[in-house]
Amino acid sequence: MSLPRAIIPGRTYMITRRCSERRFFLRPDRRTNNAFIYCLAVAAQAYEVKVVFTVAMSNHHHTGVVDVHGNLPEFLAYFHKLFAKHQNALRGRWEAFWAPEQTSMVQLVEGEDILDKMVYALTNPVKDHLVAKVHHWPGVNSLSAVLKDEPLRATRPRTFFRADGDMPESVELRFHRPDTLKKACPSGVASVLEERVADAEKQADQHRVETGKGIVGRAGVLNQDWRESPQTREPRRQLDPRVACRNTWRRVEALMRNRRWVASYRVAREQFVAGVRTALFPIG
Repeated sequence: MSLPRAIIPGRTYMITRRCSERRFFLRPDRRTNNAFIYCLAVAAQAYEVKVVFTVAMSNHHHTGVVDVHGNLPEFLAYFHKLFAKHQNALRGRWEAFWAPEQTSMVQLVEGEDILDKMVYALTNPVKDHLVAKVHHWPGVNSLSAVLKDEPLRATRPRTFFRADGDMPESVELRFHRPDTLKKACPSGVASVLEERVADAEKQADQHRVETGKGIVGRAGVLNQDWRESPQTREPRRQLDPRVACRNTWRRVEALMRNRRWVASYRVAREQFVAGVRTALFPIG
């Protein structure tokens, strides 16, 4: 049984979810990219979640969000269900789209932690040696939109969604800059982010020079069969972190707070299962 999660309004998270069997169900193409942006924007608007960044790889996505009102579970369920239904309709599939494990939700405690995960996520295509530069990635990647402080736009997909339905014909996905992130970037979020991304690109390039490794390239990514999966072996039984924080004491504080919450939740749950309907659950 997985650990319960405290859903506290105002927290910032990096969300990660991968496709079933690591298959390339998110492989970039015009319709997939449009649908991903559309579904994410619709879900964020419906549940008043602020999106900080997002990147869609071929078989998983990383998305940073601020859970303003404690609606994260509903937001995730709606977004993932809506997009999965579209993709299955697009591909003529009926089986599970997402992997069965729980969606990864890593709490980002401070501004530096948000910045770290932004760089990690947005440079994912480069570090995996799929492309040499982030802007070469043919899939959804919010780097350019974040740097320019502009939204990503999408239209209602023709597949799955009814032409005469009540879903919006077009949407804008705007990217939020939390105050803690601004504080962590004295010279400006765009300036610091651009510099950190450039460093990551240089490091990946240096690694390829030293190892003789090449890149798949934009055309290679687009030509991949969406039914396929990576040839690399997937790591098993790894840790599933719930908190990311550079500051040791703030990290310890957050972890201890989570442990106390889980302990209180379990006591209340045991009482409730035993028939005590007045059992007091912790907030969240």
